Formats: sequence, structure tokens, C-alpha cells
Amino acid sequence: MSFRPAGYRPAIVGYAVALAFTLSSSVVFAQEAKAPAAAATAAQPAAAAAPAAEATATLKPGDATAGAAKAAVCGACHGMDGNSSDPQYPKLAGQHESYIVRQLTNFKGGARQNPIMLGMATPLSEQDMRDVGAFFATKRSLPGVADQALVEQGQKLYREGDAARGIPACMACHSIDGRGNPGAMYPQLTSQHAQYIEATLKAWHDGTTWGTDAHAQIMPGIAKKLDAKDMAALASYVEGLHAAEDAGASGAAAAK
Repeated sequence: MSFRPAGYRPAIVGYAVALAFTLSSSVVFAQEAKAPAAAATAAQPAAAAAPAAEATATLKPGDATAGAAKAAVCGACHGMDGNSSDPQYPKLAGQHESYIVRQLTNFKGGARQNPIMLGMATPLSEQDMRDVGAFFATKRSLPGVADQALVEQGQKLYREGDAARGIPACMACHSIDGRGNPGAMYPQLTSQHAQYIEATLKAWHDGTTWGTDAHAQIMPGIAKKLDAKDMAALASYVEGLHAAEDAGASGAAAAK
């Protein structure tokens, strides 16, 4: 605020100048008083962010040894070594740590719906998830077998896709031997139970999603283009898919 005394009588001018000085001084003092408070307020977000930054900094890469104890409860469904005996539950042996952490996070946050896994994932910290993932990543998935009658169709879809229907080759993301891509969090598929794969593809086909981000939309978009025969063939082929160290040959479908 400014005062312009020109044109007033001397007494009034003197009063106005004095008033201006008083008000100006008050403003200065008020601004100086507010400055520390403003600085303290500005510092609050940084202070609040500090614990979060410290918590993030304390996270370590997954520890398989620590994960062995934490994963013990998983054995009831997924097998103690990650090779489930019940085909409705997926094999976790050899699965990438990053993918397991992502799915446990999805279960805990509700992006992926499963009452059993919600209860299992809720008490886990991110470090727990990393440790559990590291443990299962050290295990080897036991080889499965494929139905000879479905191998040809399954192999064609897995390796070549179907351009006419807009279906990409599965191996583009999951690799020719089904080992997946840990950096992109594309899961290992090799030797996975056909029953689990088929049920999951059908769920995606029917509208189930595991989140709203772009990554979570990839498989539902592809599954919608598959028919029942496609899903059965792919699932069977994946169960019989083995890596060289498991089968003694490059990714091939074993048949019974």
C-alpha cells in the first residue's frame, strides 16, 4: 500500500506521512514475523517425506534364505518348493521375483481378487514380498506334459500367433522356452499347470483384469480374441514346454 501526500495542507501532510511510516513499519514487522512460520510450513512436507524416503532406502533385494521361512505357509497350496500338486494352484518354482512381488501387491491392494490370497498378502511388507519372491525364484519348475492332440495348434499360437485375428505370438513376451522376461515382469510360463493357465485365460476373456494400468490390460485384450479351443491348446502346450536344461533340448512340447 502506498501514500501520496502531494496537494494536502502541511499538518495533514505530516500526519499522513507519520501514519504511512507507522503502517509501513507494521507491515515489515508482520512480514518478518510470518517468514519463520512460512519457512516452517515449507519444511513440513520435506520432513513428512523423510520417513517415506528412509523406508524406501531400507528395502533390500530379496533374500532367498529369509524368504524360505516366510514362504512356508505358501507350501500348503503351491508346494514347499513351489511345485504345486493341485493343478488349480499355479507353480511358483522358478518364477521371477519381480513378478511375484507385483502379484502379491495386487492381491494386497485388491487389484487382483482372491479371498485366500488377500488374507495371505495383507500382512506382508514389501520386503517380505521380495524375500518370498527371491526364494521361489531359486527353485526349478518340474516339467509337465502336453496332450499330443493339442500340440500343433498350441505351438502355432505360442510361436506365431494369428495375424488374421490380431493375436500376437506368446513367445514375443514369454520367450520361446517360456522363461518370460523379469525386467518387463512378463512371467515364466514353462511347465505351468494347463488347468491353471486355461482358467486364467478364460477369466481374462470374460472380463477379469488384475489392475487398471497399461501392463494389466495386455493379457485381457489378447484373451478376448481366443476361443475355447485356442485356450485349451495353448494351456496344454505351455504345460509341456521345457527349457534346454530341463528337457535336454530347446523349448519343446512333451507329449503323452
